Amino acid sequence: MKKFEIPIHYKSSIISKLKEQRKNEDPRKKDFSPSVLDFGPVVFYIARHFGFCYGVENAIEIAYKTIEKNEGKRIFLLSEMIHNPAVNADLQNMGVKFMMDTEGNQLTSWDEISQDDIIIIPAFGTTIEIENRLKKIGIDTKKYDTTCPFVEKVWNRASTLGEKDYTVIIHGKHKHEETRATFSHSIQSGKSVIVRDILETETLGKIITGELPKDKFYKIFEGKYSSGFDVEKDLVKVGVVNQTTMLASETQAIADHLKLVMINKFGEDKIKDHFADTRDTLCYATNDNQQATYGLLEQEADLAIVVGGYNSSNTSHIVELLEEKFATFFISSADKIVSNRMISHFDFHNKVELLTSNFLPDKERIKIVLTSGASCPDAVVDDVLNKILSFYENVKNIDEVIAI
Repeated sequence: MKKFEIPIHYKSSIISKLKEQRKNEDPRKKDFSPSVLDFGPVVFYIARHFGFCYGVENAIEIAYKTIEKNEGKRIFLLSEMIHNPAVNADLQNMGVKFMMDTEGNQLTSWDEISQDDIIIIPAFGTTIEIENRLKKIGIDTKKYDTTCPFVEKVWNRASTLGEKDYTVIIHGKHKHEETRATFSHSIQSGKSVIVRDILETETLGKIITGELPKDKFYKIFEGKYSSGFDVEKDLVKVGVVNQTTMLASETQAIADHLKLVMINKFGEDKIKDHFADTRDTLCYATNDNQQATYGLLEQEADLAIVVGGYNSSNTSHIVELLEEKFATFFISSADKIVSNRMISHFDFHNKVELLTSNFLPDKERIKIVLTSGASCPDAVVDDVLNKILSFYENVKNIDEVIAI
């Protein structure tokens, strides 16, 4: 896999050693069990896979090279480069301005943009409408496009489905940049609907079978279906793609449910005429990270810490999985660990930050699960690990714990 040039301050001394060790031991990524770092009073279970993925490193490399080679020019990002506050803050400190927030609300007026400006398209991609607007201004939309190739793979899959007259069911968060982009590309060749989860999918299934009145569709899925959508005609043939950071298990459940709906309505012998049995479009990094999270769930630990941006979809899904077993603390940086008694962490269910006291158990030896999202620099995970270790005495040296 290609090696990217990313800023040195995103790289780590501890996690990089650990990842190199695991890569040498398991080059084909068959072992999803965590690494165990035993520092004496603290034992960390570190996920087998986490941190910057191909798409993130590619986007960061392009962004930094763009800044370096265009001194004196105005540089804009369509929205956040990735869902990580440290990376986005770094870019802003280097003079990059954001045109929109993560939900598409305008921060910089289009009237301020000229053909002499540089516009970077983030890793999530962008909509056809925004691409056309940029072209009209005279902006080159390809030169500084950091769209993840795995997102583009989803667009291609959706296009193929649309060309074969299938309505594309997109599993995603309809306000997420990637889902908005996928929806925009998908509707160029056919009809599309966005479903958030299995519950919305079950509702859609009831509309398809007639258990719910068809006119309910337009209210329940308002803002989530393509223009001119006709429930009578456009839910006869369907295929599923997803926002690449969604839970793989839920995407599969959505596809399985819709296939069963079509079998019940049209008969198993005609299923190929009504359901496109597409393979999951989840990206490899999200899949690896989620499999590694299941590996963490097989451990016995006192708590879990997940590091990443609070608006990161893939990170929130890791938190969601770990919450099933552990007291889980979702933090954006080591600064959120106020002391050995207090932590400020994010409740992504209610979108609020909480202060929890006594989050570290009063024990001679504690066990902590530690991982991060795909947009979190490994250096930030290092900081969290070191912050925890600073609260304890007689901690083993890192060279004793990780031997390569």
